[in-house]
Amino acid sequence: MRSNNLKDIIIHESLRLFSLKGFISTSITDILQAANTSKGGFYNHFASKEELFHEVLKEAQRIWREKTLAGLDEIESPTKKIVRFLENYRDRYLKDDNNFPGGCIFVTFSVELDDQLPHLCKEVNQGFIGLKAMLKRLLDEGKGKGELNSDASTSAITEMLFAGMLGASVIYGVNKSTESLDNSINTLIHYLQKLRPQM
Repeated sequence: MRSNNLKDIIIHESLRLFSLKGFISTSITDILQAANTSKGGFYNHFASKEELFHEVLKEAQRIWREKTLAGLDEIESPTKKIVRFLENYRDRYLKDDNNFPGGCIFVTFSVELDDQLPHLCKEVNQGFIGLKAMLKRLLDEGKGKGELNSDASTSAITEMLFAGMLGASVIYGVNKSTESLDNSINTLIHYLQKLRPQM
């Protein structure tokens, strides 16, 4: 997001800060400094830090969809859509230092908010539920088209892909090793490809 609108600037800078430090550890002062504004400038747009959280979460979700779903509509095969999605997740989302310098903001939120602010964590977890549903739907479609072994459990594959994605994002958030991230996502892609019927 590139904008001269103060509200947009506050959201963008908060997105970056929350990615790096988390919601709880980021102070209003941190946000004011990053956005180069005053308390009055902040409170003209947001009644509270929690209201800002909702706006940041919406923006993070918008960016996530834009980055990870790019090009999927052009692909016919459901399992090839998943491969493209995993590549996008790695290359366009996790490696996006402009918006998420600390790594996956959803993982950061879910870990830090679970005990202290469970009502906010619940909103974040809705996104994880949606992701798993999308993966399961594509896997079911792929199995129906003969792209997976007939005895493949799409529920188990969904869990494996989801856990692998989260694991890759946590490790990348810690070590920032693109080689490690590439290996993790390539392993998931290879796992999925091994489930195709052998001709």
